[in-house]
Amino acid sequence: MKKTRSLRLPSASILIIAALTVAAGLPGTQAANSSQATHTSTTQQKSSNWFAWLADNPGSLYKNPENPLLQELKLMGRVHYELGYVDGSDVNNDDFSEGHDEYRRVRIGTQGKFLQYFGFKYQINLVSDARNTASGGDLDWGYDSIDEAYLSFDLAKALDSQHFDRLKLHYGRQKFVFSQEGHLSSNKMPTIERAALSNKVYDSGRPTGLKLDGAAGDWSFQAALYSSSTDGDDNAEFNGWQDDLLYYAHLAKKIDPQLKIGLDLSYNNADASSEDSVLSYRWASSLHATYDADIWGIAGDLIYGDNGGSDMTTDSERQGSFGGIVLTPYRWIVKDKLQAVAQYQYARAEESEGIRINSRYGRAAGTGSTPLADVNSGRGDEHHSIYTGLNYLLLGHQAKIQAGVEYQTMDTPSGDFDTLTWLFTFRTYF
Repeated sequence: MKKTRSLRLPSASILIIAALTVAAGLPGTQAANSSQATHTSTTQQKSSNWFAWLADNPGSLYKNPENPLLQELKLMGRVHYELGYVDGSDVNNDDFSEGHDEYRRVRIGTQGKFLQYFGFKYQINLVSDARNTASGGDLDWGYDSIDEAYLSFDLAKALDSQHFDRLKLHYGRQKFVFSQEGHLSSNKMPTIERAALSNKVYDSGRPTGLKLDGAAGDWSFQAALYSSSTDGDDNAEFNGWQDDLLYYAHLAKKIDPQLKIGLDLSYNNADASSEDSVLSYRWASSLHATYDADIWGIAGDLIYGDNGGSDMTTDSERQGSFGGIVLTPYRWIVKDKLQAVAQYQYARAEESEGIRINSRYGRAAGTGSTPLADVNSGRGDEHHSIYTGLNYLLLGHQAKIQAGVEYQTMDTPSGDFDTLTWLFTFRTYF
């Protein structure tokens, strides 16, 4: 007998979907009578006003390069709302299905430039949606955590350098950019979720540290030293330096206007079994490339790394090497408006639980006080996933609808499981 947990949409979710349907001008929005037509026209006018507001760079509060104290100040924000429906078969060959809705990201922040050579960025998370997590938590609005908070110093400007187009130092809590997909903002990703292998090495990291970021001609590079600590001395938002270090390097070259290649390397010196570690593995590498031929393109990523030994985890099944490939082709059906995208990922691990699927949403079925399915916590040693989707850009990436479907299969020590997940998201930012 198939096990099912229903998708319960809050009233706000229904309103969002209805508004988006009208804004997109999709079939089925035409009024059946004059009263409905008037209501639709009013809604479309409000949507147009909203798009006009977004297009008018609403976050820009102040800009004057000649002011010696404050040169620039702006606000930024994003809202990502997501729906998912997963249908699968677990390691016991029991069928299951489940629906989810999630406020994926809601953030607001500010950034600016001051004293001619300095900059800052401060951004916070405004929602904690733990309804689909292992803890089976609640949806809580309000301040949740700091996403990024750091200061910058413009070395190229201070040194009046003729050799670098960009050379900056950043210190503070920063996004850990690793893998081809990790370098992309969630506002601009062609897929709704990153591939599981990309997420493993990216790890949604926000470590505290010092990063050098530079560019010269067709070359760009980054080098960083981060704290491995996950708890600050008195403030968990800013990691202390009481544990060990994480080393990071990135090098990229623009071969021509269409092709760019890059290499990421990281080494985690922390022993996770006895001290804090912001990453769940010992080291990783990512060799990636992006080819953009205007109407179509493709991104590829070769990833290889090692989870470490007993110094990283006492569970021998989660040690050892891992690796794989991620390929993401796309094509514009209507240029800069409607985009088709696909993704294939293959990942393999040396040990029987060396890799893991994404938490959204196949893994969620095995969580909670009464798990719907046994998916071995999403862990295994061989993982295939195929994704296809459409992206409809209402106002570039600033307001867009994405819909897709992913099929995945994972081999685990207890048997294999597979899921088919339907995904829908609305994303907007300024």
